Amino acid sequence: MTNWLNISFDIGAFFQRFTSIFDLEIGDGSSLVFTKLDFWLFFLLVMVVFSFLHKKLLVRSIFLSAVSIFFFYKTSGLYFLLLIISVTVNYFLGKEIFKAKKDISRTWIIAISAIFNLLILGYFKYAYFFTDSFNEMFHTNYELINQFARMGNGFFGEGTFVEKILLPVGVSFFTFQNISYVVDIYRKEIKPVKNFFDYTFFVTFFPQLVMGPIVRAKDFIPQIRKPFHLTKDEFSWSVIQIVKGLVKKIVIADFLVIHFIDKIVFTSADYPGFVSVLAMFAYSIHIYADFSGYTDIAIGLSRLMGFELKPNFNSPYKAISVADFWRRWHKSLGSWLRDYLYIPLGGNRTGSIGSYIAIVIIFIFLIFITQWYALLYIYGILTLIYIIGLLTINNFKKYVHRDLNLLITMVVGGLWHGASENCVIWGAMNGTALIIYKYWSKISPYENNQWRITRIWKIFLTLSFITFTRIWFKLDE
Repeated sequence: MTNWLNISFDIGAFFQRFTSIFDLEIGDGSSLVFTKLDFWLFFLLVMVVFSFLHKKLLVRSIFLSAVSIFFFYKTSGLYFLLLIISVTVNYFLGKEIFKAKKDISRTWIIAISAIFNLLILGYFKYAYFFTDSFNEMFHTNYELINQFARMGNGFFGEGTFVEKILLPVGVSFFTFQNISYVVDIYRKEIKPVKNFFDYTFFVTFFPQLVMGPIVRAKDFIPQIRKPFHLTKDEFSWSVIQIVKGLVKKIVIADFLVIHFIDKIVFTSADYPGFVSVLAMFAYSIHIYADFSGYTDIAIGLSRLMGFELKPNFNSPYKAISVADFWRRWHKSLGSWLRDYLYIPLGGNRTGSIGSYIAIVIIFIFLIFITQWYALLYIYGILTLIYIIGLLTINNFKKYVHRDLNLLITMVVGGLWHGASENCVIWGAMNGTALIIYKYWSKISPYENNQWRITRIWKIFLTLSFITFTRIWFKLDE
């Protein structure tokens, strides 16, 4: 009798937990991460319903859009309204830019889109950072007030919105996807989606909404109107991908940070120096296992639903140079920055007014905000080299423009990772390393050397530099 009571109690507790996932109470997002049971219960129910709907393409898009918005609501609360507004505005801007016949009209629409999306990202992710930086630079004491929360509380009632600006989950990812969609229509590389629900599905697709990979419209949107297809081999591959991601995240990443890295970081005085060095390399392993683990799971989940996401990593710790590393690491972000920032700035060919404005802002920031003055000395030496090169070498100007655009791109990449001074320094250090490598590769006697010992040395040197720069991420904690 007691055993039956225990079983009944366990089933009741399980049912209560299952139903709590789908109630309308706002969560903190922690229960729906890939490593928690609640997410897999959520995904199981989604797949059960999906199995009945997948043949009706429009209904499928509506269902997965609703599921994804609900997922975002459970992780970010009322910020789901921000996601809906962002999706709606960019959907109609994409349609308008496609219909516009005059170049001036197209230019105005793309400018409105850029301003709108960057304001969302700037306000919610960087408002405190830029305010604090301004105060430190000009010795002011301005305080940031969340006017949107005040207006919302005035309309819906006090306490509806938190007045502190909180960072919505995945805001960087869905903002970049919105930007790429409108820009690709502007460049006439794609046509607008046929209906609002297809576009909502593209932007909000829940497996990749939180941690990527960043999905490009030209890669994903054509799949929306294709019938569901999943072979036995594809199913097996998806399951292996998910299991691999879980092992990376739980067995490697979480174990390292809990049982080794944090213990060394917070009690470093109790350990000899070489243990701290080991902790640095362990932190690099943790970052890779954590991030690539999440994207492996996202790619596997997406494939189970019949959608293919491009791989985000390609054995980055086998890289033989800094340039090779950035071709292998977070490939979706790297290609996005290349196509929508580096090339528009002029890429390898030329500079633009935007290049010079951006580089001046970066220098001012480094001078007035950062405390790591060695970086300023490096930039001072590089500036002197550029001046000498401009005066003595023909066609050297194109290299200056290339290097400026490269540095700007990496600093923006650093800011994308986090709104802090240390992320700017991290981006600037990697940008500087890429610039130095560009010149060194032309004169290095080892660049094309195929000896195994040379390759091992290059891999070790590259990994050591990447690991060293990541100290600045840990300094944020």
